[in-house]
Amino acid sequence: MKFKVTNWAEYEAALRRRGSLTVWITPEALIGWAAPRRRTRGGQPLYSDLAIETTLMLGMVFGLRLRQSEGLLSSVLDMMGLDLPVPDHTTLSRRARTWKPLSKSNDRQPVADGPVHVLIDSTGLKVYGAGQWLEEKHGVKSRRSWRKLHLAVDADSGEIIAHSLTDQETGDASQLEPLLDQIDDEIDQFTADGAYDGYPTYDAVLRHSAGARVVIPPRSNAVERPNVQASCQRDDHISSMQADGRLKWQTSTGYGKRALIETAMGRYKGIIGPRLHARSFRSQQTEAAIGVTILNRMLACGRPKSVRCEAPTAATK
Repeated sequence: MKFKVTNWAEYEAALRRRGSLTVWITPEALIGWAAPRRRTRGGQPLYSDLAIETTLMLGMVFGLRLRQSEGLLSSVLDMMGLDLPVPDHTTLSRRARTWKPLSKSNDRQPVADGPVHVLIDSTGLKVYGAGQWLEEKHGVKSRRSWRKLHLAVDADSGEIIAHSLTDQETGDASQLEPLLDQIDDEIDQFTADGAYDGYPTYDAVLRHSAGARVVIPPRSNAVERPNVQASCQRDDHISSMQADGRLKWQTSTGYGKRALIETAMGRYKGIIGPRLHARSFRSQQTEAAIGVTILNRMLACGRPKSVRCEAPTAATK
């Protein structure tokens, strides 16, 4: 199959905007740069969560470590003529463990009309430190593990609308409700792979959106259980797959759209990176959250609209 981009001029301009060095700071950001004073004992914080997020985000966009992020923001503020204190790398490392995202981000693009089609899956991110090379070269087992990034993507816009970062032992289905709690929009269709198969998944999605259509391929040995509450959709999938086969079931249910979340995960690893650089787990969660925000902002600049090319007709003799 071949595809072509129909909005190439617009998409090309968006790619240039992603690399733009234009920086501006709003009056609201200037007011909220310093942390509000607290009335409890102890030292007073100098920087708000906004200042910490800005520094970490700027460094992550350009692939810098904490010291280089501090230096970059210092030079940017000097060129802008702003007398603002810059968080040092020690403060950034410490505050990343306690950073809390602001109230719902305003970067989210408004949904067109009606509910959304949600795609959910997870991918692994390497942890900073020794890994496979050490094991293969010296036969030493690395003490460092990897993390699992769970994503929920809007199938129409490609935007990441929910995420969570867990350790490698956490199952995919266990993060379903935490992801659904982050989604305020009504769900029209929920699509996931077989790792989420099970009646608890159907129940959780239908509790969030009663009219949602759940598309999850049942296991090969799955059987219908008509007496189980909210199981009718799963039973329909089982009977349809047994009657028509898996490929026809995928075509009739639109399961092929699940490939879009694979694209989103590849986009995250290609732009943000396949590795987490923070050492503590809480800082790694902060790093992943800021990475998702950066990716959504880049995607908001513009995305390609591709259509499938028609297959050429065979030449007649």
